[in-house]
Amino acid sequence: MAYFDRTPQTNGDETLKIAMIGGGYVGLVSGACFAAFGTEVAIVEADQTRLQALQQGRIPIYEPGLNALVAQGVANGNLSFGADLAAAVKGADAVFIAVGTPTRRGDGHADLTYVYAAAEQVARCLSGYAVVVTKSTVPVGTGRRIAAIIEHVVPGLDVDVASNPEFLREGSAIRDFMQPDRVVVGCDAPRAREVLGRLYAPLMTRADVMIYTGIETAELIKYAANSFLAMKVTFINEMADLCERLGANVKEVAHAIGLDARIGPRFLQPGPGFGGSCFPKDTLALVRIAQEAGAPSRLIEAVVAVNDARKAGMSARIIGACGGSVRGKRIAILGLTFKPDTDDMRDSPSIPIVARLVEDGAQVRVFDPKGMDQARPLLPPNVTYCGSSDEAMEGADALVIVTEWDEFRAIEPDALRARMAGDVVIDLRNLFDPRSMQAAGIQYHGVGTTAR
Repeated sequence: MAYFDRTPQTNGDETLKIAMIGGGYVGLVSGACFAAFGTEVAIVEADQTRLQALQQGRIPIYEPGLNALVAQGVANGNLSFGADLAAAVKGADAVFIAVGTPTRRGDGHADLTYVYAAAEQVARCLSGYAVVVTKSTVPVGTGRRIAAIIEHVVPGLDVDVASNPEFLREGSAIRDFMQPDRVVVGCDAPRAREVLGRLYAPLMTRADVMIYTGIETAELIKYAANSFLAMKVTFINEMADLCERLGANVKEVAHAIGLDARIGPRFLQPGPGFGGSCFPKDTLALVRIAQEAGAPSRLIEAVVAVNDARKAGMSARIIGACGGSVRGKRIAILGLTFKPDTDDMRDSPSIPIVARLVEDGAQVRVFDPKGMDQARPLLPPNVTYCGSSDEAMEGADALVIVTEWDEFRAIEPDALRARMAGDVVIDLRNLFDPRSMQAAGIQYHGVGTTAR
């Protein structure tokens, strides 16, 4: 892709150097992209299994284009992987903290254990000026806490702290990084702004791409953005339920309201509820942040509750479509990941769906183009994993579409009906045309839409 060809970034006469603490999804994608336009990037990964895979050229996550981008960065000497934090941060202009911030058990807050541990380690290893940047999604106030930790560990250390939240969508993360809607940098110090401005200079194709704010504002922007998008998803899901009760068509509703420039068409596709690594934990974290600040977000509280109920209720929808019982029935599940073009199973709607169907006595056969290995430890042990969608559908009494992979869209209704033993299709992503399905003799159940 043409946007990978970038002029090397320099700091005076020297190439800019950064350390990326964490070789997970955000750290790996961001590091590979920075390396693609000439920055020297050292990714520090503590997990030995993941580190060994990266050093051997094996990418432990699926993201379109990432394999080639990482290979390019390693080949041209801009990208390296290691466990030695001191070596990675030596001479670095910026050190990015890109470790996990999972939901903390018990209270829903983001768990900042790894973030604060990384800040302490970085403080002990730095010997010259650097900008310490939080790339992880962190609650408001984390940047100030990191600055206090660094000052406590090494008093008077010459550093600035900044927030640079990521806005990467799984499945299109490289394009999102290289062609961003915006780059948000929260910092107070002019020197930090200068370093990060130089680092992101190749992406500044528009004057409004780079947005500088205070640290707290930058931290809140990420939570606000994800929560708003989650709210759109939840809204259209509720409209889908209403359409089913009133005989309306949610596809037409979504299309019409999406043409309004104030609303826009994206994130208005009804389905079984949102999952993944961001929306569930970020909405819950924002709820807790708002509660502690004394300004509760009732809207986001409702989004969390409605989405949880929706995912839990999808199994009942499937069981109802199968006549009220799935005991002894063969159910084919197509799609396991929370969205297409990723292997991410975190908070995927498929997990509670499959668990409930197995609990109720169904023989569940599943297929996903990329998520099979990640699904195995999360699904019941007696699930059958198939090598193709055709194999999963063979002899099935009912078919359930959970994830909208493009290859599933090509399934022909007549071929589907001939392969199945039964005639029930529950399409939780509205991939198929209801009239074509019914013409093939299929009892078709979409979301918020019926054949007319």
